[in-house]
Amino acid sequence: MLSSRKIRCSLVHDHILLRQGLRRLLEDEPEIEIVAESENAADALKQVAEYRPEIVIVASTVFGFPADKVELLLRRLSPATRVLFLSMQEDAKFGDAQGDMNCIAKHTSAQELLEKIRQMHSVRGPVRQLPGKVHTDWVDVGATSQPRALTAREREVLKLLAEGRTVRSAAGALGLSVKTVDAHKFNLMRKLGIHNKAELVMWAVRKRLVRVPSNF
Repeated sequence: MLSSRKIRCSLVHDHILLRQGLRRLLEDEPEIEIVAESENAADALKQVAEYRPEIVIVASTVFGFPADKVELLLRRLSPATRVLFLSMQEDAKFGDAQGDMNCIAKHTSAQELLEKIRQMHSVRGPVRQLPGKVHTDWVDVGATSQPRALTAREREVLKLLAEGRTVRSAAGALGLSVKTVDAHKFNLMRKLGIHNKAELVMWAVRKRLVRVPSNF
């Protein structure tokens, strides 16, 4: 018998056809519910914070940094969430020395994917602890230092980028040139000591510059 409680999943993939096909496949299963989908790191972070899915199914290339750090970032927003990576490399190496991070390679069948999701959901007990080193040198980026204050314009640019806007879209919204917005982006990331879009979004989430649930 199937449990009356559905497995709540979120999809993160930058290829819209693949993402929609995956959604259709999973929604055909009565015990699986897709609560959110996104195509980029910014939207993924906001949705994980809002919906707290039990499993996030994410393309390994979306965030642009190692899988263990992606998992830690998502769990910072939703501690009970488990992460399943989709990789285009058959021999992709995810996880630590114990190899206990979950990954599905490109030749995996639909049935194998469904079985993996069910297996992850059925595991009892707390999610595994990630190395403390990752926590101290990445998640709390900027937390112990005193970054230089952002200008009002830099905060506007940061908010738009964290909400998922491209540099070009942010430029249009602010009535600025793409080159000017790009310069603001470079300056604010330098001031905050962050190095990529996902870290920028995480900083904005922590500072409540983007919308997250009031109890986050």
